[in-house]
Amino acid sequence: MALPLNRLSRATLIASSIAIAVLTGCASQVPLEDKKPAAAATAPASSAAPAEDPAAAARAREIAAARAALEKVKPSIYFDYDRFEVKPEYQATLTAFSNYLRVDGKARLVIEGNADERGTAEYNLALGQKRAEAVAKALGVMGVASNRAEAVSNGEEKPRAKGSNEAAWTENRRADLILR
Repeated sequence: MALPLNRLSRATLIASSIAIAVLTGCASQVPLEDKKPAAAATAPASSAAPAEDPAAAARAREIAAARAALEKVKPSIYFDYDRFEVKPEYQATLTAFSNYLRVDGKARLVIEGNADERGTAEYNLALGQKRAEAVAKALGVMGVASNRAEAVSNGEEKPRAKGSNEAAWTENRRADLILR
């Protein structure tokens, strides 16, 4: 048989139930307020660096190293008079550019063939094209896809050196490698 609860016992029971509920809520693992220091709370959310993909970080380091190697070579290949054969002395330049194109899949190369002022405009345009194509072919042998290196000719239209002497002509017989 159940005993009737008097008013005092009922109030005590209700107060005890509320106290238990409050204490149970305080033991929860969910924080009731942000415990960050004031300086951290005002920092912009964008300042937190996202977790970096290790493969992307490795690729970025590889591209930076290839870019540094490019800075150590001259981006021009010089030719003998009326010739378009790439000389062995330009192997370092070719290697640096082919390595860069290998690691940076977005990079493209324009090879501008040039000639000195001797010869007709048509002949020099053709000679500049042959020089640019010779460099593109050498890069192709090193693994650069043909759609990554465009060979164009300036003929005699963009001389690097002014003058009608051997020093100027030597400077103007070249192919320039330009990354895009």
